Amino acid sequence: MTFPPPSTGTVPSLRPVAHFTARDTWLNDPNGLLFHDGTYHLFFQNNPQGSTWGEISWGHATSTDLVTWQEQDVAIWATDDEMAFSGSAVVDSQNTSGLAGPGETALVAVYTSAARPRAGAPAIQSQSLAYSVDAGATWTRYAGNPVLDIGSTEFRDPKVFWFGAETGADGGPGEGHWVMVAVEAVDRRAVLYTSPDLLSWTYASAFGPAHATGGVWECPDLFPLVVQETGETRWVLVVSLNPGGIAGGSGSQYFVGDFDGTTFVAERLSTSTEPADHDWLDYGRDYYAAVSFNHVPDGRRLMVGWASNWEYANETPTAPWRSAMSLVRVVDLVRGADGRHRVRQQPVLPPAEVLPGVFELSVPCGVGDRTALVLTGDDGGSDRLVLTVDGDERSITCDRTQSGAVDFHPAFPSVDWAPLPVGADDVVDVVVVVDATVVEVYVGGGLVTLTEQVFPSSPFTRLDREVLSTAG
Repeated sequence: MTFPPPSTGTVPSLRPVAHFTARDTWLNDPNGLLFHDGTYHLFFQNNPQGSTWGEISWGHATSTDLVTWQEQDVAIWATDDEMAFSGSAVVDSQNTSGLAGPGETALVAVYTSAARPRAGAPAIQSQSLAYSVDAGATWTRYAGNPVLDIGSTEFRDPKVFWFGAETGADGGPGEGHWVMVAVEAVDRRAVLYTSPDLLSWTYASAFGPAHATGGVWECPDLFPLVVQETGETRWVLVVSLNPGGIAGGSGSQYFVGDFDGTTFVAERLSTSTEPADHDWLDYGRDYYAAVSFNHVPDGRRLMVGWASNWEYANETPTAPWRSAMSLVRVVDLVRGADGRHRVRQQPVLPPAEVLPGVFELSVPCGVGDRTALVLTGDDGGSDRLVLTVDGDERSITCDRTQSGAVDFHPAFPSVDWAPLPVGADDVVDVVVVVDATVVEVYVGGGLVTLTEQVFPSSPFTRLDREVLSTAG
């Protein structure tokens, strides 16, 4: 496993080993996630010139196992005319775009061209292409960019995938088309377009505003999942928003419904303005812009999020790198006893010798039960993160107010809430993954998750249970 050297910042030697970080620069949203020819590709928003947001380009990392990542050269550089904002990538195996030559396969990135502000001209956001014919090693901007421009300054983050059979009976392209879901961000609307060739796009439909609308919508994703209990297929639309997340600041919500190739229809739309009544991928402070991989060969749906929050992301106390990705998560769909479909997430973990900080336990959660799970270090210091499972309140809370460096931004110290999963009546399983500055919590088999950054003076290595009250 190859990792960059430890941080030399305010919190020394606390670089994660399993959560991808850029070697010595800034990163945010995951982009262009795909599998091709035995390799997983993770592209990401990157400032190659510093450790805060700016000069946004597409960084690039690769893996063969989803836990060992090797940073590659910058894939799509910012230019004098544009920055390369978020997007996605596909394997154009049938060469529908015509961008591949004989014997070649084109990987095609669809990204947002964020035009540089110019005097008297709006900073238009449009959708553009870059392509690689050497398995992602080098990338070329398409000469006909942009391929979709509606004249908006808030139109971004295209996720593209193929809908229908990829290959026809004659070996050519199957009966289907490319689909793009992007956002009209300030209108809180996901918009869908279709294309036969990735080059020309036709408007198909829109979804939203709906549920959480306290901030701009960003980084949409749309994909099918099989319901474990019934074998039926439902579609999941993921939309991140900032601010307005369940824990404050950034957050990622989802909708379950049906998609016919042009239109997404949600099966449950609440008129409630309470965030707790909506569906969230994660209830912690630090899980944003989550998107899934294209072309995973075994049928699994794999997702990655940015493990940070825009409220304080530019000020977290690490150097020269800043920000990490979440672990890769396997997601599926389950139908609860209440009839509601919910996304379940489970982490892809490295071997224990690489990441020893994985704690698995069962916690009582019946009436009268209240238990604290306390993360601390071996140095006997006062830094701690406290998870409290409360059977009466039907909740799990995460208190990081004493977790180490918390005063670098007033929004960072927090106590965050999540509901206990439906069906967790008397006992709930909790998995806590600790990796230096990132803690991921999976409750009830991953029906509820919380992701939190921490900056302790020494790594959290211990988890102790404290029974605060018991039904017995």
